[in-house]
Amino acid sequence: MHFTGTVYRNPYWPTWPLLEITQGCTHNRCKFCTMYRDVPFRMSPLEWIEEDLKELAGCDPDARTIQLLSANPLALTYEKLEPILVMINKYLPKIEYIYASTRVTDIRNKTVEELKKMKKLGVREISLGVESGDDPTLDRINKGYHAADILEQCHKLEEAGIDYWMTFLNGVAGREHSREHAINSAKIFNQCKPMLVGTGGLTLFPGTPLLEEAERGEFDPLSEKEMLEELKLFVENLTCDCSFITHHTISGVNLTGPDFLAHKEKIVAALDREIKNGDLDRMAAIRRSKRTL
Repeated sequence: MHFTGTVYRNPYWPTWPLLEITQGCTHNRCKFCTMYRDVPFRMSPLEWIEEDLKELAGCDPDARTIQLLSANPLALTYEKLEPILVMINKYLPKIEYIYASTRVTDIRNKTVEELKKMKKLGVREISLGVESGDDPTLDRINKGYHAADILEQCHKLEEAGIDYWMTFLNGVAGREHSREHAINSAKIFNQCKPMLVGTGGLTLFPGTPLLEEAERGEFDPLSEKEMLEELKLFVENLTCDCSFITHHTISGVNLTGPDFLAHKEKIVAALDREIKNGDLDRMAAIRRSKRTL
């Protein structure tokens, strides 16, 4: 298999098989991330992709799912994606679900009709690293789009019938803009129809511009308690009929599961208990031990 570097995958999707069709990230300028900082974006050669599919067909011919790599493989135009999707169906004829994580901006270069064709070829579920629905925060962390873009592209996915996840990055606005980040993000998420909303907690990794700004006093990060308070505020304002999952935000409660609205009160109560009684020092120590997103 042609894996050209560290493999980052969505751990909540089936972990096998994986197929790298691009390398790096088209944007690669988010202030909190170094995952692909030294990896130029490029499409994998079609010969590599076909060789990998032949290998997968030999060891797992009945595969029904496959996860596309790397950071945002759906950045490719439909014209470049179509032959890859056709090839996947050729070598793995029982394929049912093709998954991919991608950026909001990657949907822009595709029409609704093209997205519908992608669904017919197996692209049925994607994860969008939205992070925030608050324009000042999106600008602050250099995401490269605004809240209106999130709404426009998510509505295209809905029209095409492609399910999608949305992520909220807890703490990324810092102390000064925390409240607006939580409330405005929930407002944008509420206007979409994600099948799942996931939240992660900000860690200031070495080499990230956000850590450098914090060290210069230009970014004021939240404490563990404030992170939980912000997450609680986001959850309180969220009204999506979706599944809900927390990752990276370390707490002593299980906040993962379907039917968010049916469990919302219990989630808010659990967060409130954690704010009042949680082992915040342990949470901080676990966060400091993290090395990557």
